[in-house]
Amino acid sequence: MSAGRIVRRGLILAVVVYALWLGWRGLSFRRYGSTSEAAGAPSVVAAADIPRVFEIEGVYHMHSRFSDGSGTVDAIAAAAAEAKLNFVVLTDHGAPNREALAAAGRAEGVLVLCGTEISSNRGHLVALGFDAPARDFDRAAEIAAGEAAALGGFTVIAHPYSKVSWSWGEWAGYSGLEILNADTEVKRSLPRSLLFAPLLLLRPDAALLALVTRPEREIAAWDRWGAARSVRAYYAADAHFAYRTLFRLFHLHVLLEERPAGGFDAARRQIFGALHAGRFYNAIEAAADADGFRFWAVRSGRITPMGSSVAVDSSQSGPARLIVRAPFGFAHEIRLLRDGRPVASSRGADLVYETIEPGAYRAEVYLRERTPLRSDVPWIASNSILLFKDKP
Repeated sequence: MSAGRIVRRGLILAVVVYALWLGWRGLSFRRYGSTSEAAGAPSVVAAADIPRVFEIEGVYHMHSRFSDGSGTVDAIAAAAAEAKLNFVVLTDHGAPNREALAAAGRAEGVLVLCGTEISSNRGHLVALGFDAPARDFDRAAEIAAGEAAALGGFTVIAHPYSKVSWSWGEWAGYSGLEILNADTEVKRSLPRSLLFAPLLLLRPDAALLALVTRPEREIAAWDRWGAARSVRAYYAADAHFAYRTLFRLFHLHVLLEERPAGGFDAARRQIFGALHAGRFYNAIEAAADADGFRFWAVRSGRITPMGSSVAVDSSQSGPARLIVRAPFGFAHEIRLLRDGRPVASSRGADLVYETIEPGAYRAEVYLRERTPLRSDVPWIASNSILLFKDKP
């Protein structure tokens, strides 16, 4: 047999194997979390110790035709409604992008909230919740962060290690940090993206989940900066197109203390207030339905939500109880971390940990079922509860 014929047969065999492998990846994909699976997981936590909240879901960080996105605001709202989202957060480029700000409102039953992504001297900085400024934000990140805060807003460092990488400098009161960014994940490993390209057409959720890698540097930066500053973590869609697909990938689950307001302005204040306070958790929703996750603290009968601080000491009032609730009927693992280091884990519906040790505590949940999502990528990432000593 000639060498050319051997090569041709080898190529044909490789294509067949590749097609079978892709087909298996697509056909074996399953998203977890139907109502029958997740409902009714028993809890060891007393009902009086469970906070009463109102949970809503949305997607953060996307671009419309007002900057470098392909969709109109109406098209984005329609895609969000199809994904059963309560809100979306537009972050069109600008300082701010005044056209996008003017488009904020309610469309297709979805709250369209608008911030802006500033191209600062240190990298890309997202400003949220601010009143429209009389003049543009300064190009210096530290100054822009102060200007947004003076206008009632807050800032989030976008994709710190991709595209335009962030040059850290002194911390300037930034509220948050993106630790996962969908656009970054697709571009970070071009060979893997090409490998799964056909699957993106057939089973896009399975393909995107396979591309998500553990964001080691982003998590390390969050732990480094967040321990003393209660910095919030975000999973960002960074969607410029393919909104329907990307709106199924990363969700923010916002926990409101009161029912969602009917009026747009009041609802906007509620959601941005909860984001600024850290009363939300992140989920890779394409892998499994994350509704119902909770993380809170109880001390001396007082319930403290995510994003808050709790004073602890060795007095008679006792330790703080940190409680993680993950009422899912599919296999998962809860991890509780202090300043980025694991201190407890559980494979049940609850994790309860008592401590007087100060530090920034946060929870992660990992899927332990068959899934395209890598086993070391946190399916759910909470925001932190800061424990501090109330006596010298």
